[in-house]
Order: sequence, then C-alpha cells, then structure tokens
Amino acid sequence: MYESLLNKFRRILLKGDNKLGITSIRYLPRWIVICIDTSLLVLSIIAANLILQSLQISFYPTFTWVERYGAILVINVFFFMVFKTYAGLIRHSTFTDIVKLLLSSFATGFVLIVLNYIFYFATGSKIYILPGLLIYLIISFSFLLLFRVVIKQVYHLFKENKIDVVKKRVVILGTDDHAISVAEALATDSIRPFELVGFLSKNPTYKNIRILGKPVILFKKRVCENLSKYNVQGILILGDTLSKDEKNDLVDNCLENGLLIFNVPVVEQWNSDTELTQQIKVIQIEDLLNREVIALDNRLIEEDLNNKVILITGGAGSIGSEMVRQIAKFNPGKLVILDQAETPLYNLELELNENFPELNFVTELANISNMYRLVMLFEQHQFDMIYHAAAYKHVPIIERNPHEAIYVNILGTMNLVKLAIANNVSKFVMISTDKAVNPTNVMGASKRAAEMYVQSIQKEKGVNTLFITTRFGNVLGSNGSVIPHFKRQIAKGGPVTVTHPDIIRYFMTIPEACQLVLQAGTMGKGGEIFVFDMGKPVRIMDLATRMIRLSGLIPEKDIQIKVTGLRPGEKLYEELLADETNHLPTHHNKIMVAKDVPVPFNDLKKLFEMVVKSALKKQEMDVVRILKEIVVEYKSENSEFCELDVK
Repeated sequence: MYESLLNKFRRILLKGDNKLGITSIRYLPRWIVICIDTSLLVLSIIAANLILQSLQISFYPTFTWVERYGAILVINVFFFMVFKTYAGLIRHSTFTDIVKLLLSSFATGFVLIVLNYIFYFATGSKIYILPGLLIYLIISFSFLLLFRVVIKQVYHLFKENKIDVVKKRVVILGTDDHAISVAEALATDSIRPFELVGFLSKNPTYKNIRILGKPVILFKKRVCENLSKYNVQGILILGDTLSKDEKNDLVDNCLENGLLIFNVPVVEQWNSDTELTQQIKVIQIEDLLNREVIALDNRLIEEDLNNKVILITGGAGSIGSEMVRQIAKFNPGKLVILDQAETPLYNLELELNENFPELNFVTELANISNMYRLVMLFEQHQFDMIYHAAAYKHVPIIERNPHEAIYVNILGTMNLVKLAIANNVSKFVMISTDKAVNPTNVMGASKRAAEMYVQSIQKEKGVNTLFITTRFGNVLGSNGSVIPHFKRQIAKGGPVTVTHPDIIRYFMTIPEACQLVLQAGTMGKGGEIFVFDMGKPVRIMDLATRMIRLSGLIPEKDIQIKVTGLRPGEKLYEELLADETNHLPTHHNKIMVAKDVPVPFNDLKKLFEMVVKSALKKQEMDVVRILKEIVVEYKSENSEFCELDVK
C-alpha cells in the first residue's frame, strides 16, 4: 500500500501537464529565490544566536538585537543583488553559482567588519563580536549551499525515476577534459536517457581511479570482455577519439556482443539550444566509411574563386549543392546555381538565405540541353568559371531511356562547352564518374563520351578556356545511393536487396569529393582528367550486413538479405583508371592525373552530331550503336544492347 501511494505521489509530481509537476516547472521567479534565501539568512541568524547563547557570549549593548541583525540581513541581501546569486536555475546549480554565494558571504563579512571598526574608532565601542560574525557567515553559507544541493538532487531523483523512461547504461571512451565535460552534461541533462557507468581508458595506471564517482575501466582490444560485469549497453565515442581502423574494430567487437556505439559531438560543436543527449546519435555506417580528413590548399582555392562569377550546373543535386556550400565560403563575386529540378532548387535557395546571408547568388531554373536558354544566361551573367555537375546518373533508368542520357550528359555538355569558349570563360571543371571507365552501360558510356569531347576540344585553335575533368566513385548519402536505400528497407523490416553477393563499390563523402574537385580545379592546365583516391572498395553484402547489425538487428533472423541479380548495365566492380591508361601523381596525395591521349576533335565531331540526331528521333538502337563507335571500350552487360557489341 505504501509503495502504491508513493508511486501515485511521483506520478502527480512528474506529470508533464500538471502545474505542480516538478519536471514541468521551468524555473522559480527570482523574487521567490530571494525570499527563500532571505528566510535561510533569518534561520542562520537564529542558529548563530543560539550557539552564542550556549557559549554564554553576548553582543555589545550598543544597538538592539533587531537593529544589529537587521543590518546583517540588509547588507547580505544587497550583495545577493550585486553578485546575482538568484539568477541561475537552482536545479542546475554549478560551481559558478557556489562561487557567487561565497563572494556574497565574504563581501558581507568584510563590510560588517569595516563598519564595526569605523564605529569603534568613532565612538569607542563595537557593534559586533567577530566570532559571532564568523559563526553567522559559516552557517548562512552552509544553509544556502545545502538548499541548492538538496533541490538539485531531489530534481534529478525524480527525473531518474520518471515513469516510462528507459535509460541505457553507458561508458565514455576517454578520461580527458572533453570526456569529463560530457559526463557532467549527462548528469545535468533534464532528459537523461543515459546512465553513466564509468570511463574507458587505455592507460593501465588509471584502472583504480574514479572520476565523478565512476570507475575507470581498462580499454583493451576485446573491450566487451571488460565491460560484461558492469552490465553496459553502449559506449559513447567523442568526435575523432579513435582512428577509422580503431573505430571499425571497436564497432565489430561491440556488434558481436550486442553493444551499441554512440557518437558524441566534440564540445566546440555542441548546440547550446539543444540538450546534449539529443545530440548523441547511434553510430551510422557513414561514420565507419569516412576517411581521414584531407588537407587542402585553401589559399590556392581562394585565389581561384574569390570575386569570380561562377556557374554551377546541377546545383540543386547532392554534389552540386555541396559545391555551392563550399564555394560560398570563398567569397565569389556571384554564384549562379542552375538546375531543372524546381523544388530542390527552391529548398537550396532557402538554405543559402539562412546560412549565407551575405552571399550574392542567383538560382536559375533551366535545362542544359536547351541552347537558347543557356545563351541568355551567359549573356546575362558573364561567367568566369563553370563547375559542370548536371548529369543523369541512375544506371537502370538511363539503360531504358538512352536518348535522355544523350540530351543531358552529351548535348548539355556540348552546349556548355561551346558557350564557354565563345564567352572566354577562364575555366571549365566537369564532374565525371568511375562508371565512365570501361563502361558497361549507357550512363557510363555517355559520361565517357562527354569526357572525350571536353578533352579533345582543348587542343583546338582559339580555345582559351581550360577544360578540366574530375572523376570519382560513389558518394555517401547522395540522392539514390545504396546507403539511404538500405536504411529505408531496414526501417520497413526488410528484406534488404543486394544485386550480387560479390559486388563491390568505392565510396567517398560528398564534402570530401567536392573539396577535391575544388583542389583539382586549381591544379589543371587544361585537358587533364583528375582521378581521386577512393580508398579501399567496399563489398556491398558486407555493407548490408553491418547496417542491419548497427540497427540492433540480426541479419537473416530479424532482417533478410535478398540477392536479386545484376541490373542491366551493372558491373560487379567499378574502375577509376582503364588498364591501358597511364597515371601520374600530383602534389596532392589524393589526386592523380590520367594521361589519356585525346582523340582528334574532327574525328569526334561528326559522331557527336549523329548521336544527338538519333537521340532527338528517339532511335534507341542507333543511339547505342553510335555511342559504341565513340567509346570503343563500351561493352553492354545484362542489356538488350549486347547484340551491338563489336565482336
């Protein structure tokens, strides 16, 4: 019966919509805090007086009891106002609040002693006995401090026992100042979904130390073995505490033992408007695929972009929009963002207005295959540089609609190239794909054809524009990429579909890819194809398995993995360089330059005109046949166009 009454009492106190609920009270009005503190001062005076009486010590008879203690109250409350001891939230009192209380007590004692001796030198008698003042100051400070400690502990007691809140028992990796700051933030967070068990440290001398009352646990390679006796459910990792390889090893070990891994932002990146626990996220597959931070020569990039009028095609796409964000940091004179997708373009416009209010930018809704529209844009804006990111990229859809690849990937590129030359644009940087190397589908072949066109026209007379091509593989989180697709499938309960058990892909983050595009743009002399270091390829089957485990589920038990077979035009693996292509290093360790021999432009010009005419007539077989003449290494796989392959 007692327990049921206690639970009922807790429900009343904790009920979010109840005006008396402790957790629903935002803060006490300041005047109430001052009244409570003043009442505690009165209690301190009474307690100090009782102690003095028990010690048979009496005050000087110069003033009445009320006058002496009234002066103490007025001076003490005055210093409450001076040091604003009432300003902080009592339930979230910190060391700073304690210091304010101490200063107010010290100042009160100092003023009273000064007044005491001024009166003594003036009249020959004193007002206060110094031991009595000292007793009062000690008692008053103790009462004020105890009140705040009790309120803070009671508040957290009710928060910890809040009904329907399931807290995860976690440890923090690290014992440095950042780790301790996170631990303190977890202790004061009003939501508190985590219960801190202890800290993990690689230093064996720390194993008998306690921090904030929590043990330090030795971090070993098989860390889960050390954590088993603590009933730990997860590990919090701060920022870049671990290298990529160490993080992957830890995640694998934890997944095998059913532990969760959480990412905590570094202190400098905390959002002050949001409680820390809401910023702590379960580790994502992107966090494990990320590579080391790349070093950029920002000075060269700024020289390249500062005060320039820059066009970004495909500017609302995943790559194009990130290009916009990064270029915006280098103070361009004007940024023109072109895309044919209305809604993403509008959303990007809203984002830029909010995050880059000083940026001079224009959004243009247009299709790069429309030459007349492009002519007007070039006449209006007088571009200095072009970053060409517009392209159709989804292999299965383009395989069914080859003519559309010609419109955008080839004709659109031709239009931009011709206008760049005619308007003396200084630099043209085209973004290509690893699918352009030994292509097996229309999309890859169309991008390779665009590469060839850009590279070959560089050698023509009267061409002053520098044409530079950048080539890289899949980017994490881009529109339609495999990781968001797997996440949606897992959220629906599966199955997760993989086209082939042995299929592999290269991955790069969107920001990293765009940074390297900007860096390559500063290095180009015209006609190069820059290839990025994509790191190690990832087996898609392993990727699917790991993502399921990161979701707290068991592959083939909770979520099925289904092999569907290669799609039309899909490769088992992608290449960044053709076998016969020579490549050379550059001064940037993540950028190589492919030394392809350009095809004479006159040899290509007629074929390009033919393929565009066939596309306009939607003669799909002719489109692919001519495309195979342009890109001789193009071999169709799993496609209706296989019969056109040259034997």
